Amino acid sequence: MIASRSSYRYKPLRDDQAELKKRIREIAETHARCGYRRIHVLLRREGWLVNAKRIHRLYTEMGLQLRNKTSKRRVKAKLREGSSDAIRPNETWAMDFAHDQLATGRRLRVLTVVDTFSRFSPVLDPHFSYRGRDVVRTLEEVCGKAGYPKAIRVDQDPEFISRDPDF
Repeated sequence: MIASRSSYRYKPLRDDQAELKKRIREIAETHARCGYRRIHVLLRREGWLVNAKRIHRLYTEMGLQLRNKTSKRRVKAKLREGSSDAIRPNETWAMDFAHDQLATGRRLRVLTVVDTFSRFSPVLDPHFSYRGRDVVRTLEEVCGKAGYPKAIRVDQDPEFISRDPDF
């Protein structure tokens, strides 16, 4: 197959894309949640006669990409305030519920409290139903015997949220 010289020595006549790249970058910086498709729509509204495929090519050439949102619930434990390691016993307690089900089908909840330094558990309190005042009463009993900790750490589960104004 023989190709003609004109096609062999063809130089594309594409104009400089600097202005378009500049405008794409401006839009991407001001609208952080815009991907290339949204940027294409905004450019068309401004009067740019551009193809979405060209916007995608320039968008990727410039190294832009839509940032994924990080969930607000998933905060790294080391970034939380007060999550320093305990130095002595009775300084920090960790508290959570363990769940189980009996052979009869009844659900059982166990309040577990653990000293983070010594790994001693001052209380394992099982109940079929736990209310806010039950947790407070159990903690008051344990603190009366073992002493009050400086801090009690709980996870971000909704288990420790209570509307009970009694405590």
